[in-house]
Amino acid sequence: MEHINDRPMGRFAPSPTGRMHLGNVFSALLSWLSAKSRGGSWLLRIEDIDTGRSRRDYALQLMDDLQWLGLAWDGEPLWQSQRSHIYEHYFSLLQQQGCIYPCYCTRADLLAAQAPHESDGRVVYPGTCRPRTLAIPGAAVPAASASVPVPTAAVPGASASVPSRPAAMRLMVPDEVVAFTDGHYGQQQVNLARQVGDFIVRRKDGGWAYQLAVVVDDALSGVTEVVRGRDLLLSSPQQMYVARLLGFSPQHFIHFPLLVNSDGQRLSKRDRSLDMACLREQYSARDIIGMLAHLAGLTPQPQPASPTDLLPLFQWDKVPTEDIVVE
Repeated sequence: MEHINDRPMGRFAPSPTGRMHLGNVFSALLSWLSAKSRGGSWLLRIEDIDTGRSRRDYALQLMDDLQWLGLAWDGEPLWQSQRSHIYEHYFSLLQQQGCIYPCYCTRADLLAAQAPHESDGRVVYPGTCRPRTLAIPGAAVPAASASVPVPTAAVPGASASVPSRPAAMRLMVPDEVVAFTDGHYGQQQVNLARQVGDFIVRRKDGGWAYQLAVVVDDALSGVTEVVRGRDLLLSSPQQMYVARLLGFSPQHFIHFPLLVNSDGQRLSKRDRSLDMACLREQYSARDIIGMLAHLAGLTPQPQPASPTDLLPLFQWDKVPTEDIVVE
């Protein structure tokens, strides 16, 4: 019999910034099936650290939608908005390692300096505000270009006053390749410095960035596998690096293809016809789950089903690797 500690601990971590849409439900279903088909647990985390966009009524509605669909979570939901003191502690541990520095660049500055590197509009940070004196734990730090002004306030022991404008806090990364095996897309190799760049762990408004909060929450919650859309594939090496610095074991990452419209655009909360408000008016929960099971390659035809019905059918090698068009 499989030991309980060997069973996977999965999670679903939506942001309550609007009603869930079909793509969110697809993510919830695949992560639920991945964990539950192997006798594991499935946690719910409400990622509401963006207080300007997150609303509690959206969170309560998405929980109702999950229950209506038959996607029951284990234990109590975790709310990121209640965990700022925890993120503060781990942020201070990174600061103590000397690899955090303030960045005053705007997005317009970054776009002016470099075209987006990835299809999602990601820009590799060019190191404009990177100080010369910070050290990357366990790695040699390349010297900053002499043509790039270094904000002296960012350098420990500097005498200049701290600029009054707000600063984001970036984590310095080494020129190092992070390799991992994705559970669906196989072997991945990402050079942190060249493909990612130093990334933000605390926003200019003082809020916590995704890349720090998600690592801390997954580790402290005992999450062993992270199932999410392939658009977040490049986040995995960033999170593995943060986990390494904080002494956490990395999770097993499994990414899946996105649901896209006929123009190849990823489904979003702007697609009102595919949000849960419209879907619940037109279809039963079993209809929606059955349709998603067919899109995931688990059934030859769309037919009504519950998540539990799909447990004996679920295998990752049945799920497509190319994005899936939803008409």
